[in-house]
Amino acid sequence: MTTARAQLAMDKLMDAAERLYAEHGFAAVSMRQISDAAGQHNKSVVQYHFNSRDELIKAIVHRHLQPFQEYRTALMAELVDKPDVSLRDRVSCLVLPSVLHNIDLGSPSWHARFMAQALVEPTLREYTIQAHTHDPDSRTRPELDAMIRQLVVHMCAELEYDLAHRRIAASAAESSWHRLGDRLVTAVCGMWIEFHGPAPANNAAVHELTTPFRGTTIMKIQYI
Repeated sequence: MTTARAQLAMDKLMDAAERLYAEHGFAAVSMRQISDAAGQHNKSVVQYHFNSRDELIKAIVHRHLQPFQEYRTALMAELVDKPDVSLRDRVSCLVLPSVLHNIDLGSPSWHARFMAQALVEPTLREYTIQAHTHDPDSRTRPELDAMIRQLVVHMCAELEYDLAHRRIAASAAESSWHRLGDRLVTAVCGMWIEFHGPAPANNAAVHELTTPFRGTTIMKIQYI
């Protein structure tokens, strides 16, 4: 059982690591730099709490899953009693949780840039993808799945970078995230139609949307 003191230390280490990794990349950040940034004087504190760099990164990925999933579940629940559920409605459940979670994190934030790196890190890529997919055997077509993932993750990272470097005013952060979310939904709808053709609005499978799925499983349920 993790004590409150140990959890506090772990949270500080994850906060520091996420920021440093987002700003400098995984390869450029040492365990010592993370412990120093977290205000921990024991140079082995990261290994003590997480065993390794990769386990630390996995812990950071994991701690963002619950708020992400809560948004997805809420968005899906809104569709249960809707007479006509459109493709855009369903794609919104897929795309918007990432955007809404980034809004909650405030500005500056580092999670989007951290996730963009985790997705291309050879030793962590599969873990990161699996963590966001409830059923790895129930995805859309692999090429479409990858295109959606890359678009959403990396465009969120781009906006976060612009906010961090004051290319966009902090006062415009929330509206910028909402605008990005709307454009991402439009783009993913276009990609989906290119692969599968227009999907008719129908309410027959809407109750499936109330099941808490992560990743692109929601799209698999509806159209494949």
